[in-house]
Amino acid sequence: MCGIVGGISYRDIVPVLIGGLRELEYRGYDSSGIAVHSPGGNEITRVRRTGRVAEMEAAAKAIGLRGTLGVGHTRWATHGGVTEPNAHPHVSSDEIVVVHNGIIENHEEKREQLKKQGYRFESQTDTEVIAHLVHAYLKQTADLLKAVQLAVRDLHGAYAIGVFAKSAPDKLICARLGCPLLIGIGDQETFIASDIAAILAETRRVVYLEEGDVAELGPSSYRVFDVNGAEVNRAIHVSDLTTDARELGQYAHFMQKEIHEQPKAIADTLQQVIDAGVEAIEFGASAPKLFAEASGVLILASGTSYYAGLVAKQWIESIARVPCQVELGHEYRYRDSIPDAQQIVVTISQSGETLDTMEALKRAKQLGHHATLSICNVRESAIPRASSMVCYTRAGPEIGVASTKAFTTQLAALFTFALTLAKARGRLTAQDENAYVDQLRCVPGSVQHALNLEPQIQAWAERFADKHHALFLGRGQHYPIALEGALKLKEISYIHAEAYPAGELKHGPLALVDNDMPVVVIAPNDTLLEKVKSNMQEVRARGGELFVFADADSHFTPSDGVNVIRTPRHAGMLSPIIHAIPVQLLAYHAALRRGTDVDKPRNLAKAVTVE
Repeated sequence: MCGIVGGISYRDIVPVLIGGLRELEYRGYDSSGIAVHSPGGNEITRVRRTGRVAEMEAAAKAIGLRGTLGVGHTRWATHGGVTEPNAHPHVSSDEIVVVHNGIIENHEEKREQLKKQGYRFESQTDTEVIAHLVHAYLKQTADLLKAVQLAVRDLHGAYAIGVFAKSAPDKLICARLGCPLLIGIGDQETFIASDIAAILAETRRVVYLEEGDVAELGPSSYRVFDVNGAEVNRAIHVSDLTTDARELGQYAHFMQKEIHEQPKAIADTLQQVIDAGVEAIEFGASAPKLFAEASGVLILASGTSYYAGLVAKQWIESIARVPCQVELGHEYRYRDSIPDAQQIVVTISQSGETLDTMEALKRAKQLGHHATLSICNVRESAIPRASSMVCYTRAGPEIGVASTKAFTTQLAALFTFALTLAKARGRLTAQDENAYVDQLRCVPGSVQHALNLEPQIQAWAERFADKHHALFLGRGQHYPIALEGALKLKEISYIHAEAYPAGELKHGPLALVDNDMPVVVIAPNDTLLEKVKSNMQEVRARGGELFVFADADSHFTPSDGVNVIRTPRHAGMLSPIIHAIPVQLLAYHAALRRGTDVDKPRNLAKAVTVE
């Protein structure tokens, strides 16, 4: 979603801003811009463009843009269309410059108030309200930090902002509430960013701002103030990320690279349990007691992470014999739910900043849930910091908007959670634990086997390229994999795709089946296989063409209208991880064949930090 980068230095900051915006392109955006305080000229210069960062960069180079203080932004349109006037940064009275992530819910009220004070609006955005509001307070206080502190108190909603003023060329102010923002500490320079990727080339030393923080940065110093205005110390973290992890290497796209990184990512995520066995303490000091006393599990997530939760529900109930609910974060937070303080609330988020999931976690805590576990890929992000227990996946940076390795590592972590919960409750024998750990050891190799099917899947993808609709079917713990396959195809190829439990075909979806709608079937060799085969016959009887992902031991025979690709031998309860691979590859190659932007699909964003 929208991205922020800013900095104050004794050198030209423009290359840092442009380089940072390039690193934030993966988040999804439709326009970009930068504004700087020009050295010696005491003026603000701003360049904005719709389209890619490269177009804005060319315009900045054409005018020789330079400055020692500045901010940059990639915008994903919410309020107002994709136009240059709506692009960030926004300026008030040729004095205040603002970039903003998030949504200001009371912007219309504030807009009317500011109009009455004589402010003219040039955009349709909620962000311009912030710029004029800061300017109005600056006239009263003559202190930029104080003006920002007063302005954010007037805002309802979520925000991460970067602000500077023409009259204060030695200050960069930032603030956050509900949206991520961090400070980078360099050598005689400081930075702000919504994602460490934007400043990783400049520094690995970062300070993560807490909810309600406002910070004042100079070239060689910074101060942080909490929501009450008191100066506070926030810990400095040294990131273990490197720029090398964000390079394409031999691959054509980040999505392709990340699909092929899954054997290692899964192995890294499972390393602790494979080396040391199942131990609740690995989830946090409070985990053994909380796991043993839990009355159930409530999983809160969105998008692909929600589908991981649906798989986990089956594992948790089968292995730990604990009731499990799975809810979409954006639905849970607004419904009148019945809280059970003894439940473990599990939040799943690749970025750890997903606003819907973060707000759902806040709601759960307000309702009295104290046992909270975060499954997350990004250390020190907001959701893990707000949780009492954490399990970090080890997927590494995921740049492609369509999640791949983040999803399969979430599944690996959730399976580990199910085992740990069972053991804490006395429902996992030593013999069963050893058997499950042995199965986990085999998963990376089975995933690699599935990746080796890419040439066959690529041939299938060519037949999908001219289709407008597709149907995905699965049963039991593989129904969520059908959902994930349909989502991937929609996200990056723009082929409309839906997924159903195969048994639901006869209750309506069968009406859609004809010879122009490919039907993808997840058909592992499990207890539901014969049921799935019956559902497939229903499709063939209506002239539908089947594309079946079957295990090596499923005994499927290809025939007219029935295409079969065999994945590795059935992996038991871990089978959903293996079957996630072919549906990812199918979506990737179908998108390539259709010529879409695989890594940056239209209208979508990587980290969804608005409601």
